Amino acid sequence: MTALQIVLWVAVPYAAIAVFIVGHIWRYRYDKFGWTTRSSQTYENRLLRWGSPMFHIGILMVIAGHVVGLLIPREWLYAIGITEGIYHLGATGLGSFAAALTLAGLAILVYRRRTVGPVFLATTVMDKVMYVFLAVTLGFGTLATVFYQLLGPGFHYRETISPWIRSILIFQPDVALMAEVPLLFQLHVLSAFALFALWPFTRLVHVFSAPVGYLFRPYIVYRSRDAVRGARKPRRGWDPVQQPNPQRLHGL
Repeated sequence: MTALQIVLWVAVPYAAIAVFIVGHIWRYRYDKFGWTTRSSQTYENRLLRWGSPMFHIGILMVIAGHVVGLLIPREWLYAIGITEGIYHLGATGLGSFAAALTLAGLAILVYRRRTVGPVFLATTVMDKVMYVFLAVTLGFGTLATVFYQLLGPGFHYRETISPWIRSILIFQPDVALMAEVPLLFQLHVLSAFALFALWPFTRLVHVFSAPVGYLFRPYIVYRSRDAVRGARKPRRGWDPVQQPNPQRLHGL
């Protein structure tokens, strides 16, 4: 075990997780009004209508696949009848489809950001950095899947990366598990942790927002302020402002 391995597979993950947690707490406490997607739908809708659903559906599939593959021990899947062959078929087939859908959606969104003038002007520096890290993380993951799982002999990440991730989460990091992991998978893991560290400072915080309050908030009552108010006498302080006489203004 070298010092570099300890830095990469112990220090970096814990630092990224710490920034991820503390960063979200800080952002929510001091920047609640900035906790938003910064929607640009009013500027352009045609490309967004295609790119946004593709990206979001694809990334949800990717996240679900990673949760199953990394956090759930394979023995648990065996217990419910999911064999290695079934898992590999689903992970490779659905994973490849999800990656393609996500990358296609991301490409449309980036193209839209770059070519539509008002959207480009509304794009911040952190938006650009976020897109780069998203693309790099997804790119390394897709290349690793293609070269090792589709075209190569296959890599059993559930015997290396998965138990290493779980060892990190229970604060018993096993660095040796990452020693023989192929480079593309290592780069995918490191870029993912870099994305997690960046997450609290970008629009990605909207992932943890849900409009639950809309289900319980009272109805909003709208009252007219025009001249017709029904039979009720206007209350004091609500008298309408008289419009100036144009002829008098002209005479002045």
